[in-house]
Amino acid sequence: MAPLPTLLILLCAVRGALLYHPIWKPMWPASKVPVVLPQLTEDLDAPEFTAEAKLEVTSPCGPECHKRASVPSYEELKELLSYETLYFNGSLTQTNVGIYGLNVAELARTQGTKGRSRAKRQIYGHDSRFSIFGKDFLLNYPFSTSVKVSTGCTGTLVADRHVLTAAHCIHDGKSYVKGAKKLKVGFLKPRQKEESSNQTRSHLPEKMKFQWIRVKRTHVPKGWIKGNANDIGMDYDYALLELKKPHKRRYMKIGVSPTAKQLPAGRIHFSGYDNDRRGNLVYRFCEVREETYDLLYQQCDAQPGASGSGVYVRMWKREHRRWERRIIGIFSGHQWVERDGMPQDFNVAVRITPLKYAQICYWIKGNYADCRDG
Repeated sequence: MAPLPTLLILLCAVRGALLYHPIWKPMWPASKVPVVLPQLTEDLDAPEFTAEAKLEVTSPCGPECHKRASVPSYEELKELLSYETLYFNGSLTQTNVGIYGLNVAELARTQGTKGRSRAKRQIYGHDSRFSIFGKDFLLNYPFSTSVKVSTGCTGTLVADRHVLTAAHCIHDGKSYVKGAKKLKVGFLKPRQKEESSNQTRSHLPEKMKFQWIRVKRTHVPKGWIKGNANDIGMDYDYALLELKKPHKRRYMKIGVSPTAKQLPAGRIHFSGYDNDRRGNLVYRFCEVREETYDLLYQQCDAQPGASGSGVYVRMWKREHRRWERRIIGIFSGHQWVERDGMPQDFNVAVRITPLKYAQICYWIKGNYADCRDG
């Protein structure tokens, strides 16, 4: 029999091997990413900016409705992924796209297996949100990637000039919202020392304020701009904002959404500026309860204002041999649906599918060769 110290060392070594061997790590799955390229851009009439910003989206189409929907054709996908670009001077263009390297037969809808009935509320049971205080947390990754959109939503830094948010924060499906005309993004910063000296002496969390940067241009997919939110659901509820200047902060890359079963503990994470906690960044995590090809249904506690938040997970990237957080979806908001004759509610996130990844990545980088690794 081996001496006890030797046996302990061997057990620890085996345990360490099991814990740190790549087989036992939740790994980012390899994704085959198609190519989405602009084909034709034309000028449109300047928008009127008449819509009121709504921080909630409602849709009658729930999980079962999505699963019954037919897979879109190649031509339909090109139309859905075509997009409008709104510029800071108020001009507007429409760009048609081509899609390459896509097998439409592979777009069979993901069939979720974990449905669960809900109570009619946005806070499910005990409120599990955490308000983040103190510049040591707020100004450090990953919380520093969450920003405020001037229309009342949240966004996430996904490149040195780009912010990912929800399309309904910019456009209601028929018209651009009033605040989109002079759209800005807010970054939390500490107040000047003379303003916060009293708080510092009393050992209270240091007061923060927003510093704003104007948006240069905004991309919104035509999958969202084709009616109103009640007609179209949430599948294309995402938009990308390009800032007038770099923000000089660490950002979080986007990634193709794994299936719910591939997520670590089946959970997602996101932080946003919920309206019921004004001025506070609120973090939460929860388990994904159900999924379709385009949407994640979950029970994360959230309030209006959090919509547009980047939904992320942390997984092992085998090629880089390190853990990486990536944005895999955009929190769209609160969805009411009729199910089994009863009204039910869901908190819903739009998944970044391979096609959406290809589109958003091209908006960021302008080169499809840099967008093949999802």
